Amino acid sequence: MSRPTSRTDVAPPSREEARTRPVLQARGLVKRYGRVTALAGADLELYPGEILAVIGDNGAGKSSLVKALSGAIVPDEGEILVDGAPVRLPTPIAAREAGIETVHQTLAVSPSLDIATNLFLGRELRRPGPLGSVLRMLDRPRMRAEAARHLADLGIMTIQNPNQAVETLSGGQRQAVAVARAAAFGNKVVIMDEPTAALGVRESRAVLDLILRVRDNGLPVILISHNMPHVFEIADRVHVQRLGRRVATLDPSGCSMSDAVAVMTGALDPDELPSGALAPGARR
Repeated sequence: MSRPTSRTDVAPPSREEARTRPVLQARGLVKRYGRVTALAGADLELYPGEILAVIGDNGAGKSSLVKALSGAIVPDEGEILVDGAPVRLPTPIAAREAGIETVHQTLAVSPSLDIATNLFLGRELRRPGPLGSVLRMLDRPRMRAEAARHLADLGIMTIQNPNQAVETLSGGQRQAVAVARAAAFGNKVVIMDEPTAALGVRESRAVLDLILRVRDNGLPVILISHNMPHVFEIADRVHVQRLGRRVATLDPSGCSMSDAVAVMTGALDPDELPSGALAPGARR
């Protein structure tokens, strides 16, 4: 992987460049596990103010791509860029420091802890002065207030009490806590891996609305999903992954779900799609 470029070496982009330059980009990512190639030169671009859905059949390399972007694995080849500058993401902590937050399918919440503590898990706020610096006491009132503010900013009104234990919440509410944590600390990108996979119809609707609010609040979103109706409802572009690489980027307004599935499975070549089905290189 290329050596990261210092941020001081990169000229600040113009306003037009900021709109058309990817916030997050992957170029030629390769990941091998022995004789198995999970990523075979995978590319991806996420532009400001969009929801990019990533779809693909089992074994297409979606999970490996997400893990590479979130710092869970290090690709054998290729590079990842944030705001046009190459970065190295050897750990999830490094990805977080680069502004990339991930909501995994397993949520990674602690059911026995309250909502506020879960939001600040690993990033706890300390009391001011010696109480915090010497005795390491937590500033729980401030964490509760900040948690309530983050939930309100995302319009999560079904959770009224930040002191409530996560184990008492429904599946959709737990997902909302995980999304709120990602939106609170991610300043570049939020990645969501199958956020509605284990939810019912009503809870799935609430999570989809929440993803739209995250996007509308200024954070671009990468959405990994098998649910085609959800993908075509909220995605601005659809990245199709097959055999470890991107085979097409689709415009949901210009193609059908059956077209997307056909490209995903290899039954249809992207060149055979109707006019307007392929998304342009940059988001319009």
